[in-house]
Amino acid sequence: MQEIHIAGTGVWYPEDVITNDEIVSSYNAYVDNFNESNKDSITSGDIIALEHSSVEFIEKASGIKTRHVVDKKNILDVDRMMPSLKHEDESRLSIQAIAGIDAAKKAMDQANVTPADIDAVILGTSHNARYYPAVAIEIQNELGIDGYAYDMLVGCSSTTFAINNAYSDIASGLADTILVVNPEISTPAVNFGKRDIHFIFGDGCVASVIKKNSSSEKTFKILDRKLMTQFSNNIRSDWSYLARTATDHKTSDDLIFNQNGSSVFKEVCPLVAKFISEQLEKNNIKPEEISKFWLHQANARMINLIVSKVIGSDDFDTNLAPLPIQKFGNLASAGSLFSFNLNNDLKSGEKGIICSFGAGYSVCSILVEKV
Repeated sequence: MQEIHIAGTGVWYPEDVITNDEIVSSYNAYVDNFNESNKDSITSGDIIALEHSSVEFIEKASGIKTRHVVDKKNILDVDRMMPSLKHEDESRLSIQAIAGIDAAKKAMDQANVTPADIDAVILGTSHNARYYPAVAIEIQNELGIDGYAYDMLVGCSSTTFAINNAYSDIASGLADTILVVNPEISTPAVNFGKRDIHFIFGDGCVASVIKKNSSSEKTFKILDRKLMTQFSNNIRSDWSYLARTATDHKTSDDLIFNQNGSSVFKEVCPLVAKFISEQLEKNNIKPEEISKFWLHQANARMINLIVSKVIGSDDFDTNLAPLPIQKFGNLASAGSLFSFNLNNDLKSGEKGIICSFGAGYSVCSILVEKV
């Protein structure tokens, strides 16, 4: 009988680390400068004074303690507050390709496959480095893989949606083995001058090998996939090539990542909990039979609330729902599989849920079993 497996995974993340103390110090210095420069307008009521951040605020709101980033120095520079990166250029590899190739090699090693075994590359991300040529094709070329490759975007569900596409291509007979790559260089999309989001994101990448009948040590059988989308503007980015032609003025800070965090929390938590519960019921699996919940690393409070709703109790071992967000921050679509890579020491027959959710809204849940 044909089975389709997650045969191996690999991760990449930059060396630079920003602590909460460091990011609060930078942000608060920016706030002080802004308020001083605009004190007359603030006094007259034309401008609202900015409010300080704090370590306590960040950890209560998100659970994040540190984040790995591509450029610590310039993110913390009060006069810049964003990474300093070069334009995409044909003379060098894309930053997403560099991250993706590193993670892909680790995933292929774990899966015991070579580039000659790979039939396709699917890259899923929340943030495309460019429109074309596809970064997936760049990675395909650098690794010496034949077949086809393409990029796709479904916000923070891009990783699980890409795995779903890989599964479908294999099930249809189009391919036997597919490399899925999910680079999330997110910090360039962050306005570090906004209190509600300046602490959220880190940078990282995860890759996976999806194949028929794997025999690798880390093999997980894909038992079921469930997907949904529901339109919402509560998480949105309008950054695109259309911006250069727009007649209504918006700054780049207006166009990059924006969210209504409280609405997302209130709407997405019950949505995802119900979604996972329905998937388990469909597969005749009780919540207590799930050994791990590898969820999108959006927010520690969201993860704990979703799991508590699924299992019917808020009294559970912290190992049930790992929180790499504490160290790495929100890694956009890479977070759920990042969690899986770092915490998949299950015994044969034990089951887990890999679930991503985010902008769209979009949700994809993959039920797996350790082989």
